[in-house]
Amino acid sequence: MKLDDYRTSDNISDQRGGGGGGPRFPIGGGKMGIGTILILGIAALVFGINPMELMQGGGMTGGAPVQTQGPGAAGGQSADQSCAVDEKSKFSCQVLASTEDTWGALFKEQGQTYQPATLTFYDRNGQSGCGAAQSAMGPFYCPADNGIYLDTSFFDELATRFGASGDFAQAYVIAHEVGHHIQTISGRSDQVRRAQRTASEAQGNDLQVRMELEADCYAGVWAARNRERIEPGDIEEGLTAANAIGDDTLQKAAGRRPVPESFTHGTSAQRMAWLKKGLSTGDPAQCDTFSTARL
Repeated sequence: MKLDDYRTSDNISDQRGGGGGGPRFPIGGGKMGIGTILILGIAALVFGINPMELMQGGGMTGGAPVQTQGPGAAGGQSADQSCAVDEKSKFSCQVLASTEDTWGALFKEQGQTYQPATLTFYDRNGQSGCGAAQSAMGPFYCPADNGIYLDTSFFDELATRFGASGDFAQAYVIAHEVGHHIQTISGRSDQVRRAQRTASEAQGNDLQVRMELEADCYAGVWAARNRERIEPGDIEEGLTAANAIGDDTLQKAAGRRPVPESFTHGTSAQRMAWLKKGLSTGDPAQCDTFSTARL
């Protein structure tokens, strides 16, 4: 994806350099992201852990906010300096800036003002408004502080473990988390949380699947609105990533029979289909997964 000449976002926070300790798998208490299910799939393959069991308690419930640093890095480092740490950081900052411009224009068309999310980099361990941020969780969005949390080493896992390499696959991950931000500031997240409180486990999981697929579609909308920057092979990279993180694919990889009632992110086919819908329409109004009887 051609973003090398794009600006970097100012909405950057940096917690790198303060981490330590080995990976753990505390998934509850925060908003789950696109990377969480993929990393749990790794846990299942390497450690024999059932990813669906680890995900119990995850959902969309925000924990008590904790103090986090504002935009800029530790020690007074600027957003520009954080973005310049390495190529993955710079590209992530450029993708976020692109989503800010895209959604800013879309909101303006509706007579509204877009309030962007903050992207926080961390290394292995960090803190979010939803509790601990750890590499084992993968990239995620926290509604308590409107923050996206990213350890860029996740992109290496995405490529080497699941064959989803390429800069567009990385961009899709960030754009998906921005999709969750759109759901939060639009009120969608609150609506779903209220519905989940009185829903059965299966119904609650279905609502969560719809949230994730809507965020996939929003990622496609962003890409469609930046089609002039898409290069040959980019779309295939995004679809490969979407396919890799389907609940059914990960359950099969863990040696288990897929159980649809336990899905929380959607099947590989569903994830690809909704990403494609966003790509083909470029219209966020077409991403309403909640008005669709069958996904």
